[in-house]
Amino acid sequence: YAGSVVTPDGPADKAGVAAAPKTGGSPTAEPAPESSGEPASDALKPGMAEIPLSRIADVIKANTPAGEWRFDGLDGKGQGISGVYDDGKGEAAVGVFLNRAGRSAEAGVDMVTCPEKAYVPYDACETGKLPDGSRWMVFQGYEYPDKREETKSWRATLLTKDGFLIDASEYNAPAEKGAAISRENPPFTAAQMKALVTADAWRPLLDQIPPLPTAPAQPGKLGKPGKVRQAPPEIVGNTVPNTLRSLLPKGLKVVDDGGEGEFAFVVVDDGKGKSLVQINVQYGMDDVADQLFGSGDVTTLPDGRKVKLTQQPGEKGGEGVVWWTVDTLTKDGFRVVVGAFNTGAQHEAATRAEPALTMEQLKALALDPKWAKLPAK
Repeated sequence: YAGSVVTPDGPADKAGVAAAPKTGGSPTAEPAPESSGEPASDALKPGMAEIPLSRIADVIKANTPAGEWRFDGLDGKGQGISGVYDDGKGEAAVGVFLNRAGRSAEAGVDMVTCPEKAYVPYDACETGKLPDGSRWMVFQGYEYPDKREETKSWRATLLTKDGFLIDASEYNAPAEKGAAISRENPPFTAAQMKALVTADAWRPLLDQIPPLPTAPAQPGKLGKPGKVRQAPPEIVGNTVPNTLRSLLPKGLKVVDDGGEGEFAFVVVDDGKGKSLVQINVQYGMDDVADQLFGSGDVTTLPDGRKVKLTQQPGEKGGEGVVWWTVDTLTKDGFRVVVGAFNTGAQHEAATRAEPALTMEQLKALALDPKWAKLPAK
């Protein structure tokens, strides 16, 4: 099952270069371990519900069109189940998983936010709100962003007003991965998927999911002996996206943009093809300086800033894609990393020979003093 299930307070990869935007839950992320549809062992993970999987299967069958179902492990307990559905037009894998979104008020919002097309390809995505304030998303995309196989991945997600997630997905093959295509499209329409996740019958099952464990106190990182290092400030709002647009070289037309907080991206076109440009602005990165700048083309400026230049192939499968990066870090751990591609989306083929910005332009962008003046909390 490929639907991502939000796990509370998961750590970010600090060494990641120009990470994907925070908005838009990725439909290809792996599920949390507690969301497995396999029969639960006698020692269930703390905080995991002991819902009979047969009850989850019953709700699925009662809220989908008539057809033949095959589920594994119906005698087990847990929070989700996967199975194979056949309406006579070809077998299709289907899964439904229940979870708590997290501890914060905004937890789970990414799961009901359509992703940016620059990062996740899809044919359709719709969102909305129920009268009680619950939010939903219906997504029709692909199992593989580069479409190396034609497996379609359609999903519907509901974030209830009290912080529960109901996440359902379906495929046009009898398995999420490694199975031949069995039908043109997954079996259920967008409206049927929405009806499935918004069914009232889920509420008694959601009520069986125990509260999340209390988060342990985190006083901050340890610095020198006898000192406690406070958590670094974070940039919030739209200041990074707005600043990125203001610093772009002249002659570039912005055809798409997005991001928030420490991340932003633009897709630009200078008349020679689209080019994706993305940036991360982060505080408190000095503890991974050796990991980030320990090798490669690294120079140190007179003010102590480290600058690393990298030119490499793209990593998302787009044919002929190249990825140019300028990574910078001050002595006190303030990092600005800018990346550019010779395509408007990493998973799509190259649209031009090189990115629209040269390495010198990327370097000037990353080193601009405006980044250090952005407000942070």
